[in-house]
Amino acid sequence: MRRRNFGAAATTVVLGLLIPLAGCGSSGGNADDSRTIRLVAAEYGDSPATSSKAFWDKMTADFTASNPGIEVEVQLLPWADIDSEVSRMVKAGDAPDMALMGSYSDFAAQGKLYSAPELLSVSAEANFLQPLADAGSVRNTLYGLPFVASSRLLFYNEKLLTDAGVIGKDAKNGWQPKTWQDLKSAAKALKEKGVKFPYAMPLGPEEAHAEAMIWELSNGGGYADNSGNYSLASEQNIETFRWIKANLVVPGLLGPTPPSQLNRADAFAAFARGEVGMLNGYPSLAHEARSKGITVGAVTMPVSDMLGSGELPPNVGVADWMMAFRQNGHREEIGKFLDFVYRDKNLSDFAGRYHLLPSTVSASRTMAGSSGMDENDQQFLTALRSAQLYPVDDPSWMTISDTIKRNIGRAVDPSGDPKAVLEEIAAKANEAKKG
Repeated sequence: MRRRNFGAAATTVVLGLLIPLAGCGSSGGNADDSRTIRLVAAEYGDSPATSSKAFWDKMTADFTASNPGIEVEVQLLPWADIDSEVSRMVKAGDAPDMALMGSYSDFAAQGKLYSAPELLSVSAEANFLQPLADAGSVRNTLYGLPFVASSRLLFYNEKLLTDAGVIGKDAKNGWQPKTWQDLKSAAKALKEKGVKFPYAMPLGPEEAHAEAMIWELSNGGGYADNSGNYSLASEQNIETFRWIKANLVVPGLLGPTPPSQLNRADAFAAFARGEVGMLNGYPSLAHEARSKGITVGAVTMPVSDMLGSGELPPNVGVADWMMAFRQNGHREEIGKFLDFVYRDKNLSDFAGRYHLLPSTVSASRTMAGSSGMDENDQQFLTALRSAQLYPVDDPSWMTISDTIKRNIGRAVDPSGDPKAVLEEIAAKANEAKKG
């Protein structure tokens, strides 16, 4: 997920390499083109040792062994490049047969994609987790097949909060904040103890739209209303950023880097170094921090004092999408390959490699019942089942999310005006929607 996006989402910016793979060792140009299908996929690893190449090498070889005559080429691209590169391929008339990336709806709007009913059985289509299926559908037809996903929870460094007196020495259930005021009080105590980032708020351009949505939902807001229309400058959203500015920015509770300049990767790295008291994160960060000796707690984001502690807002979910292009007419071959890839064992294997969550009901159950999912991952899976995802079904979302990422941090700058910044973003969103 791209961070993911999932990005969401989940999912790390990685090697700037193009890595060709092919079933049964084919180099790609030697196979009969009519029986060769091509997948362009995001690279999920952050080093040669963790590259997705090993997974796809085995997957394509196993698939061709089971389906003689159908070869599969896989090209891996870094998250920073895949959206623009696949768009370029499509415009040039050289669309891949499949792509695994962070968005799909613009291609669906252009009529470029096969729908799920054209590729999958009814039972396979019904197997996707409902929030993911809803987000992957345009006008009730599934075009973006969710592949792996993640949800977000509020992380805290248990030792830092204990040392600051936020968690009692004998506390058995850790920290259970109910409202933003609880978070503010904890941040204040952490600051007094000299913690570098009491709360790390990454509203820099890498993934500001995730952090912003988490806070907006916890005040009854969000990016879209119940009718699916953008509500970027709603009163709830304006109140959210006014509160952040007045209660966290002005008192200096967010650390030395202004939120508009703090990117997710830097915030996550600081958390793994033990320099952050609290931040919103996803499963792989928890595993990384624990491997470095950090005792990590994870809780649902507390709600605003205006909303009330009895409210339970949705968690933020992030997914990455598999899509199939019509251009080359390989519907039958694509369908067979997707049926193979989405088998529980294969999907769970990929998700487990990167501490992400599989997108199907059956693979989630399989993974939860095996050693592939620990208690921490199970907590994120539970959160995902009732999560709210970005409005990725809107073809303008890619443009609008970029506008949010590059501008929302200004809403909490010392000289910023939350209302003016959100209204500016909303105006740009309306222009993109019309375009």
